[in-house]
Amino acid sequence: MTSHDRYSSPLAERYASKAMLELWSPRVRHGLWRQLWLALAEAEKELGVPIPDEAIAQMREHLDDIDFEKVADYERRFRHDVMAHVHAFGEVAPAARGFIHYGATSAYVTDNADLIMMRRAMELLRGKIVRVLRALSEFAREWRAEPTLGSTHLQPAQPTTVGKRATLWMQDLLLDLADLDYRIATLPARGVKGTTGTQASFLEIFGGDHAKVRELDARVTTKIGFASSIPVSGQTYSRKLDAQVLGVVAGISSSAMKFSGDLRVLQSVGEIEEPFEKEQIGSSAMAYKRNPMRAERIASLARFVITLEPNANLTHGVQFFERTLDDSANRRLVIPESFLATDAILVLMENVVSGLEVHPARIRRRLNDELPFMATEELIVRAVRAGGDRQVAHERIRQHSIEAARAMKDGAPRNDMLERLAADPEFGISVGDMKSALDPNRFVGRAPEQVDEFLDTLAPILAGHSRGEDAREEIRV
Repeated sequence: MTSHDRYSSPLAERYASKAMLELWSPRVRHGLWRQLWLALAEAEKELGVPIPDEAIAQMREHLDDIDFEKVADYERRFRHDVMAHVHAFGEVAPAARGFIHYGATSAYVTDNADLIMMRRAMELLRGKIVRVLRALSEFAREWRAEPTLGSTHLQPAQPTTVGKRATLWMQDLLLDLADLDYRIATLPARGVKGTTGTQASFLEIFGGDHAKVRELDARVTTKIGFASSIPVSGQTYSRKLDAQVLGVVAGISSSAMKFSGDLRVLQSVGEIEEPFEKEQIGSSAMAYKRNPMRAERIASLARFVITLEPNANLTHGVQFFERTLDDSANRRLVIPESFLATDAILVLMENVVSGLEVHPARIRRRLNDELPFMATEELIVRAVRAGGDRQVAHERIRQHSIEAARAMKDGAPRNDMLERLAADPEFGISVGDMKSALDPNRFVGRAPEQVDEFLDTLAPILAGHSRGEDAREEIRV
């Protein structure tokens, strides 16, 4: 069958980065299995198991040259993937044949390899989050003081600035980064726990010496790069670890989804647009269309990732006693695809942020339509200062603002509330006096300063990740 005659995941074909795809590949996964068998044999030998030096040497020499066709032949015979790899490894390391997987159960390699790959995947996501934060920080600094209409309940609210709004997106990602760093730092290995987690096979190997069994677990854990192993397990590590990791991954996707939603609304009113390439087609029928397809794809993939998070908790909840196998096929899908989709989301997000188009004239026009309403409190003060009655001024503003808003909804070209007030003898303030209260910069509070202060707190994080550490991933579609 050619690639055109069989299903292939869109995450592999269209969305995820090369690095994340390689990480979850069979070559990396099964290469880790061999490294885990080597680490176990080395630690057992160090603790007195008579494993020949030649066995260790042959294992080390053949960590990467996996004959996948040979493995497939064995798996068709045995119907067991781990034993297929044990036999294939034994063929190229014959001196080690009798010691590969000695005392271990399948979960020794499958679980420890999964934890290694999840930690590496989180590190890849971390790098991409920092890249998005760097792009957003440059955008926020450039537009730190540009007033824009704020929005609460999707209704016009007190102005903020374009840059300040960007810091809200950044703050979400910073919270995700803190969660990610915690999980990376504290994720344990499964270690060496045996068939049902009792370490009985290893206790037998070491003649009842509990200290050596504890030391074996500690040495293997160190050899595979972890600070600690999970203290107790059944046959597998607690699947709650998967749920915790996917919770962080889903949180990143949620932050990106919030960003994409905001951007889609801003593009719908013409204030800010995602990049649009010279020959890009927005619609097959409506040639004028400039659709926010990248932001929409972020939302689409994020929804997929977020729905996978509860799956991990459901899997944990049905792992009766020491384990059941109904986690296996599920985890093969859910864990890699959560990371692959979130990786794709961050690739898209960096691409979008790095090419955002801001339209200040449109921003100011929408802001000017609403500014008279925003200034009502100060207009009341000015009316009282001119000798008017506060309650009368409030009522005249209330009536004229409602009428002006209705007029705009019915087609008026602009907000004429000030002219209506100036013509009202009960209000008694000139248009010129009122317009002096409408400088939008007077309504943004400390937004520009908040941008500066926020970016100062972000600087150490960006400094710790080299700008040229990895090239920006090109989106493929």
